[in-house]
Amino acid sequence: MTESIQLHLLRPGQRATITKINGAGALRRRFVEMGIVKGETILIERHAPLGDPIEYFIKGYHLALRKEEAAHIEVTLHGETNA
Repeated sequence: MTESIQLHLLRPGQRATITKINGAGALRRRFVEMGIVKGETILIERHAPLGDPIEYFIKGYHLALRKEEAAHIEVTLHGETNA
C-alpha cells in the first residue's frame, strides 16, 4: 500500500488522492466546505513565487492553501504529470 504524505510536500504536476484530514473544528469544516474530502483527487498546480500559498485543482476549481493548512491534509501520490 502506498504511504501517506502531507499535501504541502508535493511538487507541481503531481496528482494525489486525499486519505485523511487532520485538524478540528472550524478548520476541518472549512476544508469540507471547499471540497477537500477523503477520496477526492487533487492536483498541485503551482507554488507562489515565495513558496506560500500553493495552488491546487480540485473538483473543477482552483484553490490556494497556505503550507500550514495543507500540512493537515494527508494524501497518497498517483504519479507525476509533466504539465
